[in-house]
Amino acid sequence: MERNDEAKGAEEGSPRENASMTRRALLKTGLGLGALASMGGFAPDCLPGNPGAAGNPGRLGPAGASHWFEGFLFKDESLVFELIRVLSKMTSRGADLGESLSAAMRIREKEGDTRALLQAWYEEWRKLAERVEKIGDRCLAGGHRVSARDAYFRASEYYRSADFYLHDDPRNPAILELWNQMESCFEKARKLSRPSFETVGIPYEGTRLPAYFRPAGVKGRRAPTLIVHQGFDGTIQETFLAYGNDALERGYNCLVFEGPGQGSVIRKQGLPFRHDWEKVVTPVVDYTLKRKEVDPKRIALMGLSMGGYLAPRAAAFEPRLAACIANPGVLDFWAKTYEKSGLKRNEFKEFLESAPEEYDKISRDLASRSITFYWAVTHGMWVFGAKTPAELALKQAAWTLEDCASSISCPTLVIDSEGEQFDPGQAKKLYEALRCPKTYLLFKAGEGAELHCQAGGALLGTQQIFDWLDETFKRVKH
Repeated sequence: MERNDEAKGAEEGSPRENASMTRRALLKTGLGLGALASMGGFAPDCLPGNPGAAGNPGRLGPAGASHWFEGFLFKDESLVFELIRVLSKMTSRGADLGESLSAAMRIREKEGDTRALLQAWYEEWRKLAERVEKIGDRCLAGGHRVSARDAYFRASEYYRSADFYLHDDPRNPAILELWNQMESCFEKARKLSRPSFETVGIPYEGTRLPAYFRPAGVKGRRAPTLIVHQGFDGTIQETFLAYGNDALERGYNCLVFEGPGQGSVIRKQGLPFRHDWEKVVTPVVDYTLKRKEVDPKRIALMGLSMGGYLAPRAAAFEPRLAACIANPGVLDFWAKTYEKSGLKRNEFKEFLESAPEEYDKISRDLASRSITFYWAVTHGMWVFGAKTPAELALKQAAWTLEDCASSISCPTLVIDSEGEQFDPGQAKKLYEALRCPKTYLLFKAGEGAELHCQAGGALLGTQQIFDWLDETFKRVKH
């Protein structure tokens, strides 16, 4: 781990001849479409058409690096990461090792046939979730409340995982079925939890955003509050498992919420992502400040995954935040898209506008050969409200902090990882663009937390994050 503390618009050039960008040239660069992936993209060496990807259907981490997680059970880097993501919930009783690996081993039998592999991913996680949910039912009927709670938490996480690769068709009834089962199991676990936490609905533009609030339970005084949201594909349920208990043990209130493009907001309300995330966070802060448990001078916002762009964006316009955490930091969410094409931002945008059909054709070809790419494009079109890959890319063109990062005034923690597979290099760029009190935290290879969002290294990750918050809030005057 490496930590460094300290108390404009994207460059544009003259347009190139877009006609010279042949299909072959675009395939060679991979179009940079990895930036459409869940948390920003995937490593350059696993892009189809890249010589470094020969014989390697997907690799986590930087090119040439060797990491503990490479080839972990699966050959494909997407499945490796998603399995580790499930296993990370073990520290909060949201998964168990043997259950998860047994399911993964059965899924692995389908490697070599992508369609069968992804079908098995859905079926095996769903079967496991249903089996563990029944364990919870039996425990509850027998009066074993703690055992029932733990089973329901695990079942909710397994249902979430079963849903992951289904989003090529948002009309698929299994998506909402799995979501409802996941929410039901989590709600049963919530009601059995001691100390408990509450479900809340935060007013937002004529509707309500789903959230969970767990008070710190400090009698007689207000406590600091950590607000957390996910990014491209996470849920409030897994977010609570990751941070709710750690916040309570350290004396923090914890509020986790979903905004447009996320969780039940996209599934049940149909609201897609928006780049101006301050319009989402401001109502959340309004709600937070109305709670008697909250110290108004000690409110922190953390964004996970693509939230590493969203949270700093909100902090640039929301002065009531006392701290911001970008996990990982993202200055320009669209950077990999145009950088890998060899074009500048405005040039690539002009290409998308002038030749969207060609872009769509190449995108679908790449998606047929990469699970990561396939998932990134299909899920991305759904949650961004785009009908084509080109439209998705154009919607993401606005996702840059280069014009507002310098406006952030609160202390900011920018997290980076040497195994960061989705947005490598972006955290350092965000850190350098900040003019506020700032800290750069790097999780190094070999520590076990060097994957995206500290997957597989949850305890080290939360320790560093909350220690930084403790130190930051000690300097706040009451």
